[in-house]
Amino acid sequence: MAGKIRWIKRAIVLYLTVQVCFALSCSYKNAQISNVKTSEDVVRTSEQDLQWWRESRFGLFIHWGPVSLKGTEIGWSRGREIPIEVYDNLYKEFNPAKFDAAEWVRIAKAAGTKYIVITSKHHDGFAIFDSKYTDYDIMSTPFKRDVIQELARECKRQKIKLCFYHSIIDWHHPDYLPRGAGDKRPTGDAVFERYVSYMKNQLRELLTNYGPIGILWFDGEWDPTWTHEQGKALYAYVKSLQPHIIINNRVGKGRAGMEGTTEKGEFPGDYDTPEQQIGKFNIERPWESCITICQQWAWKPNDQLKSLKECIHTLVNAAGGDGNLLLNVGPMPDGRIEPRQVERLKEMGDWLKKYGQSIYSTHGGPFKPGSWGASTHKKNTIYLHILNWPDDTITLPAIPKKIISSSVLTGGKAVVKQTKEALEISVPKTSRDSLDTIVVLKLDGSAGEIPACDVLPKSLTAGKKATASNVFENRAEHNPDKAVDDDASTRWATDYGIKQAWLEVDLGKPVTFNRVKISEAYERVEEFELQYKDGDRWQTFLRDTKIGPEYSKQFDPVTGQYVRLNILQATEGPTIWEFGLFASKKQ
Repeated sequence: MAGKIRWIKRAIVLYLTVQVCFALSCSYKNAQISNVKTSEDVVRTSEQDLQWWRESRFGLFIHWGPVSLKGTEIGWSRGREIPIEVYDNLYKEFNPAKFDAAEWVRIAKAAGTKYIVITSKHHDGFAIFDSKYTDYDIMSTPFKRDVIQELARECKRQKIKLCFYHSIIDWHHPDYLPRGAGDKRPTGDAVFERYVSYMKNQLRELLTNYGPIGILWFDGEWDPTWTHEQGKALYAYVKSLQPHIIINNRVGKGRAGMEGTTEKGEFPGDYDTPEQQIGKFNIERPWESCITICQQWAWKPNDQLKSLKECIHTLVNAAGGDGNLLLNVGPMPDGRIEPRQVERLKEMGDWLKKYGQSIYSTHGGPFKPGSWGASTHKKNTIYLHILNWPDDTITLPAIPKKIISSSVLTGGKAVVKQTKEALEISVPKTSRDSLDTIVVLKLDGSAGEIPACDVLPKSLTAGKKATASNVFENRAEHNPDKAVDDDASTRWATDYGIKQAWLEVDLGKPVTFNRVKISEAYERVEEFELQYKDGDRWQTFLRDTKIGPEYSKQFDPVTGQYVRLNILQATEGPTIWEFGLFASKKQ
């Protein structure tokens, strides 16, 4: 009996010891969170740490969660298309039995991507991993398997970088402010600082339980409760857990946000993240365009899939601007990536197997992207990606290096004429590739020593005065002049609810033209016309239906000074990247 009592006492002592140690451990962890060095003290990401990512050029984005059961947008449809009480309980039905991490990684590799960025947690607050800080996670679903753990294991085995998207916003958490759309919970008991601790606890799980992570891709920094100083502290905290990780600009409040480029000297993160658009040419500040393979981030039945041509041109223009492409897929509720999306990715991978040398490990330029195409370079080699042939010859600015040889990577031969004034490149029509004609120029020195330059001639509309019937929220960054600046990274946008709009350009004097190129975002236009002003009347010279990202049409020559893109019908506020008029040499 005495022996039994001693055993019970020892068990009690052991239990109390464990509890004390656990409490001290928690205190220590909390101290780590609150006392972490500020961003001024932490070592910023080095060029060496960025190198693997910049050389990769192509990554796969994955937006996934219980919302796939409804086919609506992740996060944003909560309280909008789907009532909150329904949205927040979708996880109880989420059972993606056909999820296969090995297959997902095989798909990513077959596409030619070098890293995967998956939504560990989106704005809706659902954690796709096993988190001990919430029951609103993958382990509380009928599936009960840690998706991130399985992906981490497969990424390591198949040698591809695993990265996380993690939202600063969490509309599900009771302490997050402001509340999301339609959320009527009282805010009196909410303590935002308590939510920040929760977020950091989950980040610690992600960065200590799944091995080395390539990128932490933050989102949701725009809410007013998140401050620039909190962003700096979060950057430092993440770096204290994984010093070599890369962190995007949305960790803090930068003027760039989802568009454009961070100003020199601003803090936010290591690279910029233009969304649903190709970033502007920039060899000083790293950037990556995140763009959907369909229209929606999360899976949507029968969503419109981008063509192979659109996908290849997007990748080429990103690399030509010295940026990366993060192409998004949204897996289905059963755990599979939609077969037609898989096929499109495979087609991109097949193209990269043949021509990847002109994308991977290259730098953008020296010829800036334009309506003609883009260029990349590596050591003493320039790759000209000719995406459009307005004439039989592409004329490029002269370069201070001698071309010692030329070839056509996609097949055939090129005629290259180099003078002190210009480069002239021509390829027979029979040898032009329908996706991308890649002309290779070997130089007598480093292509990196050539200053970046615009390709002339520009469109006739470039830099001309433009007016419009409507501008999105009257924001200067969406003024009509953004559609006529020959810059594919800027756009004219209109307000939500606008179904008809016009964009007018003053060419300065009467000009003759016979070709138009229009690039539209979101593919909302259903009917439009082109008009020129004849005295006091507008005369229509072209009428058509959809525009899309790469509309081009030749017509009988028209002479006019004032030209109007008149959008007759759109499903939602039209947005135009570029509106260009051209005069072909042969008319």
